[in-house]
Amino acid sequence: MTCLFIFFFNIGAFYILLCYNKFVMEKKKSFKWKVWGSIFFVLVLVGLAFFLFSGDNFLVLQEIFRIDADPDKIKYAISKLGIRAYIVIAVLAMLQVLLTFIPAEPLHVVAGMSFGLWKGMLVCFIGILLGNTLIFLLNKLFGTKLKDYFATNVEFDFDTAKTSNKIALIVIILYCLPAIPYGIICFFAASMGMKYSKYILITGVGSIPSLFLDVGLGHVTMSISWIISVSIFLVIVVLLIIMFKYKAKIFEKVNAYVRKTKEKEKNRVGRYNPFIYNVGERIVLWWLSRKVKIKTKNNVGKLERPSIVLCNHGSFFDFAFANKIIFKERVNFVVARLYFNYKLTEKILSGTGAFPKSMFTNDISSVKNCLKVIKNGNVLAMMPEARLSTVGVFEDVQPSTYSFLQKMNVPVYTIKINGSYLANPKWGKGLRKGAVVEAELNELFKAGEMKDLSLDQIKEKVETAVDYNEWDWLTSRPEIQYKNKDLAEGIENVLSICPRCKAKYSLSTNKKFITCEKCGLSVTMDNRYQLSGVEFKNIAEWYDWQIKQIADEIKADPNFRLESKVELRHLSHCKEPFTRHAGHGVCTLSREGLRYVGTEDGKDIDKFFPIDSIYRLLFGAGEDFEIYEDQELYYFVPDNKKSCVTWYIVSKILKE
Repeated sequence: MTCLFIFFFNIGAFYILLCYNKFVMEKKKSFKWKVWGSIFFVLVLVGLAFFLFSGDNFLVLQEIFRIDADPDKIKYAISKLGIRAYIVIAVLAMLQVLLTFIPAEPLHVVAGMSFGLWKGMLVCFIGILLGNTLIFLLNKLFGTKLKDYFATNVEFDFDTAKTSNKIALIVIILYCLPAIPYGIICFFAASMGMKYSKYILITGVGSIPSLFLDVGLGHVTMSISWIISVSIFLVIVVLLIIMFKYKAKIFEKVNAYVRKTKEKEKNRVGRYNPFIYNVGERIVLWWLSRKVKIKTKNNVGKLERPSIVLCNHGSFFDFAFANKIIFKERVNFVVARLYFNYKLTEKILSGTGAFPKSMFTNDISSVKNCLKVIKNGNVLAMMPEARLSTVGVFEDVQPSTYSFLQKMNVPVYTIKINGSYLANPKWGKGLRKGAVVEAELNELFKAGEMKDLSLDQIKEKVETAVDYNEWDWLTSRPEIQYKNKDLAEGIENVLSICPRCKAKYSLSTNKKFITCEKCGLSVTMDNRYQLSGVEFKNIAEWYDWQIKQIADEIKADPNFRLESKVELRHLSHCKEPFTRHAGHGVCTLSREGLRYVGTEDGKDIDKFFPIDSIYRLLFGAGEDFEIYEDQELYYFVPDNKKSCVTWYIVSKILKE
């Protein structure tokens, strides 16, 4: 009775912890709740230890885990326990999930020998579900701090698997592989951030095949002739030996399958979701129209199919502004791969027919998708600048874009957008009230027209059609006033050099004021982005001067190097938006190229990108500078985040 009391007391504590999950775990993981969780966890383990090591229960443990275990003695010891035998086996099944060094197979075989196939499976399954639940709760409390405990030397690519949409199938496959304890699989599933109901269903179902095999082995051992039992046992042993001998190849094939399915999921052309496309687009446009007056003009009418639409790219919201004109065409947009690496944005973008591209690198999957869109007779929409404008003027386009247009030789249209940069600049904080955005659709090339043109002629026509200068446009719209009290805030992440003292990264902003912390320079930005207190009319002129200063510095120093300590981040694993921490090190940019020396996922690396392979380093204003390699993103966060724009400028100068 004492043992039963201890057992049910701990199961009660366990149940209380589970009930608190929704209330507690959804809150911030504070130190207090971690302490309480640890106390509950210790209580459960201590109570179960008393239960297992008391009286006849301990004798059963001794018989089960003896090297020369005798099936008859095990069955006899268990039969003496009566109803407690079911509890002992269930508790052991729970602990073998949690304590990964306890082998599961002997216990499951014993359950089959003692209780038969179905009862044995049920008892073990209950214990497995309890163990799975405990790991789920521990992960909620302590998160990735448990990773070291559950680390394993199996050669399975958990990081790639974490980002797959076929996670249920992958978990079930893991349960069928040799050398992976149940606890590691459970921790992997729990770290996905899924709801408990989905987690327990997947991990429970995943354990059934191997559980059936183990319990079935114990059952046939006691229920049929010894010749058949030995034969079955030998067959299973041989299969296990083969699996362990070739486990490296097995893992290699499973990893290849995971990567292949992941590549297909991430790279496919999105399938239209009527709700996301129709309702979502209207919600976005409604939200934008609360602060921005959007004017559109269609000089074409209905687009021919297949065809290509080119848009300039001054603002993050250009997709919405462009889509307002061509909404009924249901086009397929090319979007930076970064935004497809977070489940929510991936689902939204895929629902609008978009697909990912690694910017400024050879992305074969993206090229295939572009060809697929054209081949299927659809409309391909792209923003050939491939990055947000830094200061509201047209930048440049990779030469390969013009080759692609000529090869497709289909009708090409342009959507020229003005005012979007001023409504939502790359460096700014939020939309500006009073902003006006104008978008105009025009035809650029008819089908077959590019066949007889040179690439230079195509380039000239494209750049003329999408060229824009927000400051010239604003001059022609004297009625526009931007009603934002923090209009200048964030500009220090694009303007990195003081024009008076030429100090770097000394500028700071407050509302409409730009100040140099070194020389005291004070610049005011008015409601039309015009500057006073400095020789430049606007930030574009200041930026051009800044580029010249950096270019002169590079020219004067044959050994020029840009260097910084950085945090390395890679594309995320589902829960984290867009990127995850991957390591720390030092980045150096020189005439030879970009080099990163540091750590990557716990390993020391020396990564080099030759200057010939770098078109531009992408950058987020005051956030990072980045470069793609195939489908991987190297996202570097420097110690001084104001320097990100300098990495972009230097990469451009060195390349040119």
